Amino acid sequence: MDKSILSEEIQKFITSNINADVSKLALQKNKFPTVDWTTILHQIAAKQKAKSKLPTWYNTPKIYYPSKISVEQTSSEQTAEYKSELIAGNKLIDLTGGFGVDDFYFSKKVNTVTHCEINSELSEIVKHNFEQLQAKNIECLAGDSAEILATLNQKFDWIYIDPSRRHNAKGKVFMLQDCLPNVPKLLDFYFEFADHIMIKTAPILDITAGLSELKNVKTIHIIALENEVKELLWILEKKYSEKIEIVTCNLTKDTASAFSFELGTSLISNYSLPKKYVYEPNAAIMKSGGFDEVTANFEVEKLHQHSHLYTSDTLIDFPGRVFEIENCFEFNKSNMKSFLENKKANITTRNFPETVENIRKKWKIKDGGNLYCFFTTDVNNTKIVLLCGKLQ
Repeated sequence: MDKSILSEEIQKFITSNINADVSKLALQKNKFPTVDWTTILHQIAAKQKAKSKLPTWYNTPKIYYPSKISVEQTSSEQTAEYKSELIAGNKLIDLTGGFGVDDFYFSKKVNTVTHCEINSELSEIVKHNFEQLQAKNIECLAGDSAEILATLNQKFDWIYIDPSRRHNAKGKVFMLQDCLPNVPKLLDFYFEFADHIMIKTAPILDITAGLSELKNVKTIHIIALENEVKELLWILEKKYSEKIEIVTCNLTKDTASAFSFELGTSLISNYSLPKKYVYEPNAAIMKSGGFDEVTANFEVEKLHQHSHLYTSDTLIDFPGRVFEIENCFEFNKSNMKSFLENKKANITTRNFPETVENIRKKWKIKDGGNLYCFFTTDVNNTKIVLLCGKLQ
């Protein structure tokens, strides 16, 4: 950590260039010859990334950013706050501390947080930042987390882990055993020090695969931000062996849309041809696979087993996008020429043999506008097109 970066003169320069093109700045002469120019440029690039993702850090003076990549890979403040609402107690230990965003929010909910980070320089940076953020109940320890746990030899209310994929695991199916730390292998060891464990994984992890590697899973939270799945949270409880709850949540700037169900419940969807309204579940629900649970919990019917679109005659409050159907027709050359050729529309395909790109190219359909089109398959296995206006 180069503390000269924190000088008033350099911090003022970073702030004054926060909207600058860093690649163009790189061509300029270093205004601070005693400090590495690349390091200064990295601070600007990372702080630019933090503006929307980490506003608390962005708006706090003398924050030191390890790298732009670290900021890109860390939790956003919105998802970190969500995680903090799931925990309580006196003590939490984070075994993969990283940039420390999650721990900052955990520290608002528990009395003491221990931040473990194997990279000693990153640990020093995070400790400095916590001081700037006035987070006084977080202890930063550098070193191997398993060794730290064994050395501390104390009970925690929670263990938090965000394992990272090993570099040599690229191209493989994403499995927890391919990550560091190897959580499935160390799980019994972790339960010696806490009865509750929260594991954060990337959305690429298949839920069935995760369940095959873990035990004592109580709840799985699927967190989307602005309809993009950002992370899966696995809540484990020592000796728990009952039904697993799936919680989906789509966070937006102003709201949080949640939907939950028990995993493994046998349900059968009701099906229908398109009615007045069509509904598309948000990304968190799509990731959960709880498609039959949607019809069981909302007054909607499914268009087809594999289409994952729903319909109703009465407008309902729904966790996803909502559209009013203006026209519905069978997908064929004549209908496409009449209704969509050379038009402007937003296109989505669900259980349909052609790609959006091919449809646009074939029928010369421009992107955008107020018309929304769903190319899908109905309950009679007919390829159809829904022309819609967006309501939500």
